[in-house]
Amino acid sequence: MDNRAGEMEVFIRVAELRSFSEAGRKLHLSPSAVSKLVTRIEDRLATRLLVRSTRGLQLTPEGEMYLVRAQRVLDEIDDAERAVASGGKAAPRGRLRVNASIAFGVMYVQPLIPAFLARYPEVELDFSLTDGIIDLLEERADIAIRSGSLPDSSLKARKLIESSRTIVASPEYIAKRGLPGHPDELDSHNCLRFNFPIPMNEWPFINPDTGERFGRTVSGNFLCDSGPAMRRLCLSGLGMARLGRFHVQG
Repeated sequence: MDNRAGEMEVFIRVAELRSFSEAGRKLHLSPSAVSKLVTRIEDRLATRLLVRSTRGLQLTPEGEMYLVRAQRVLDEIDDAERAVASGGKAAPRGRLRVNASIAFGVMYVQPLIPAFLARYPEVELDFSLTDGIIDLLEERADIAIRSGSLPDSSLKARKLIESSRTIVASPEYIAKRGLPGHPDELDSHNCLRFNFPIPMNEWPFINPDTGERFGRTVSGNFLCDSGPAMRRLCLSGLGMARLGRFHVQG
């Protein structure tokens, strides 16, 4: 008989505890039985999910992916049984992982949280804020609110709003260094940049007369991964930055 749900439960416990013996104690199984169940999954998938190291058991990238999806499968089974047991009127429950950019999350998502949790008291909201580029599977995010273009992906996405970016600087900085009249003049300015894995050393522009799109490589002495931090540095007069509307308003 196929008992993949049971195997998934064993694997999740091993991944959480990073130990066959600890997982076995929790599940009332011997360490060898736990090891055999994990090996059975690996053989069926023809890939390694766990590796041994000096720190104990470690998940491979494939193991991380399997862990996220196995947990979702078991959550779906629990939800299905609760819905049937309650006549289809079960309230939402369980952990909901939401990830958003810092400024947008603070300004627009965070104010909604008290009312959301009051309406759905059985939901455990796991709310993360970061301006960096994230891997949804690695972060185990159920919902992510991000900006920018969406790469080829099997993930489902819905456009919420449009947001523009603008180049900003403090009055003190402009008084000291002058206001650039053309993108070419950015060479003489201290341009603050984000240090994301995808380089952001080139700022895009549009010629208002022709509609032509072009970019200019910029440089400066400060990089970070936080829009609000970048905003504060701009306000201090350190340099110029290209920020989203939510950062500027924050």
